[in-house]
Amino acid sequence: MIVQVPKISPLTKVLPDEPLLMMGAGPVPIPSSVSWANSIVINHLGETMATIVHQVKAMARYVFQTESKWVLGVAGPGSAAMEMAVANMIWPGEKVLSVCNGFFSERLAEMARRSGGEVVTYQAPEKHCADLDAVKQAIIEHQPKVLTIVQGETSHTVFNRFLPEIAAFAQDNNCQVIVDAVCTLSTMPLSMDDWGIDAVITGGQKGLSSIPGVSLIGFSENAWQRINSRPCQQTHWCLDATLAKNFWHDASYHYTAPVSGLLALHEALRLICDETLEARFARHLRCSHALQKGIEAMGLSLYASEASRLNSVIGICLPDDVKPGQICKHISEHYRVEISGSFGPNIVRIGQMGEQSREHHLFRALHAFGATMRDFGLPMDIPNGMAELEKHLQVKA
Repeated sequence: MIVQVPKISPLTKVLPDEPLLMMGAGPVPIPSSVSWANSIVINHLGETMATIVHQVKAMARYVFQTESKWVLGVAGPGSAAMEMAVANMIWPGEKVLSVCNGFFSERLAEMARRSGGEVVTYQAPEKHCADLDAVKQAIIEHQPKVLTIVQGETSHTVFNRFLPEIAAFAQDNNCQVIVDAVCTLSTMPLSMDDWGIDAVITGGQKGLSSIPGVSLIGFSENAWQRINSRPCQQTHWCLDATLAKNFWHDASYHYTAPVSGLLALHEALRLICDETLEARFARHLRCSHALQKGIEAMGLSLYASEASRLNSVIGICLPDDVKPGQICKHISEHYRVEISGSFGPNIVRIGQMGEQSREHHLFRALHAFGATMRDFGLPMDIPNGMAELEKHLQVKA
């Protein structure tokens, strides 16, 4: 039997005539220079790539705020970086404490189980960040060797604001800390060294405003010592940090690196360095605060409690008879804006990560969202919402 040639339409007939404005929980719009860098292919070995890798590591150390040399890239999504941290730092039979606020923190816990860890979970209260005293008590009670936590749980739009204190307490109790910073890195403060974090993971497609599929991970010196003292063989090959070191630190072969994606990541990191973290944090905070005020002024409620609210992805509560999928489909088809549904709560999510946090994007997204809710018969004060957005965008940090 001979398989027949399939009849496939070209992408020009598959993709929409007008690109959607990506305002969901990721991926995000990318700058034109990042897109240009992603169009280039070079040899994955040799002097040019060695220079690029050296510069990516230097810029990543700035974004991670670490002096550790152990920065590595991952040819895969943020979840692959998660798994690299977990698979290298968690050993079979050892106690792991996973702080859980939603879908992605639960994913970290599941990865820890699959790596053989004896996982204990702490479930944070719904809509709230992890309680500092409760996490401290769990560390004292269970004496974990590793703690996993997300800085910003995008699924429930919750910010674990006590991360610095949790990491410090874990360090004092001989517990290493793995942090998922996929949506928070470069959008809000994170200081790997000062906070005593042992592994920070991030994807390219959110706060960094690069492409999906190429990620970064930073290990502390203590974490690297733990990785090299592993008592049993690593079951992963691609995600073995000691093998990844060949490419990222010795300019030698591990596997064929995603060179175009690395060039895109290089350009995205360069843009962050040009802007500076301080300016970037201020921009994200101002834009998110303004969008939150605009949404509330239209007559809607935000999901997470104000003290625990993430400023890179916000959740908006929907009436019981309106479902996230309906809103996402309508706003996409009628207003050419894409937002995200949820992983449980009856909410939709709007992102403010990287290039999303530009004033013209916020105005378009808020108007499209208000109009969509109005189309579903809900009384929306769209002019008031737009006015509040503009008013709060004028407040400089």
